[in-house]
Amino acid sequence: MKLKKSALLVDVDNTLFDWFHVWYESFSAMMVEVEKISGIQKEELYHEIRQIHQAAGTSEYSLLLGQIPTLKKMYGDDLLSEMEPAISAFRSARRTHLRLYPLVYETLLGAKASGVKIGAYTESQAFYTAYRFRKLGLDKIVDALFSPPDHEMPKGITPLSLRSKPAKDYQFEHTEHYHTPENELKPNPELLRDIIKVMQVEPRDVVYVGDSLFKDIAMAQSAGVTDVYAEYGASHAKIEYDLLRSVSHWTDEDVEREKKISQKDVQPSFVLDSNFGQICNYIDWK
Repeated sequence: MKLKKSALLVDVDNTLFDWFHVWYESFSAMMVEVEKISGIQKEELYHEIRQIHQAAGTSEYSLLLGQIPTLKKMYGDDLLSEMEPAISAFRSARRTHLRLYPLVYETLLGAKASGVKIGAYTESQAFYTAYRFRKLGLDKIVDALFSPPDHEMPKGITPLSLRSKPAKDYQFEHTEHYHTPENELKPNPELLRDIIKVMQVEPRDVVYVGDSLFKDIAMAQSAGVTDVYAEYGASHAKIEYDLLRSVSHWTDEDVEREKKISQKDVQPSFVLDSNFGQICNYIDWK
């Protein structure tokens, strides 16, 4: 018998789209060009890149190339103009590979048509999450987006100064964007309950979908929310993960925290082993 739910809350990265793949293809394309231009093997820059990512608190840092010490020393004020082909390669790869998983859009659209409130919760920072939401067309469907605020900008740089299009092109038409408290990470059942309050629904009416057993599913269960495991998004190619780990913003403390979290035995209530659309096998929208 299917459960009846009136609200859907979803994790974003690796649940709605393949974050690992998009990041890997974009970053790799950029670094291939950096190597061609500078003559420096890209692996020699990874230590510096990791330090920059850790300082920014994200492995998605749009100002990265302008802050790599070795390249700054080589090119000085001409660094960004010299690295324009690398920036273009990153953007081109991102456009090519940023796609929703199969049946995500159709399933969300069907839930929306049934009057379901839809929320999305991610640990990716606001600027990068908002970009993807607009490009993926999720602004037309998702009612509320919850993400951490952005990293601090270097002195003399503002988000406005980085924009090349009119302000309206960076605004959501439908989705309300809320910031979660800084340094609040999954699994945090209290934060999940707070998100549900903002959505103005009851925990018993919510179904939560995520790709991490130890972060998403354990959190939903602790918050008293029906959990659905997006198993299709949980496996990642080793080459992608190894590259991310070598330049990641994760600190040693983050790694230890992940190890402790993953020691728990978590059994999901429902499993989507093939695609997002399988949720309709378990849930009826009321």
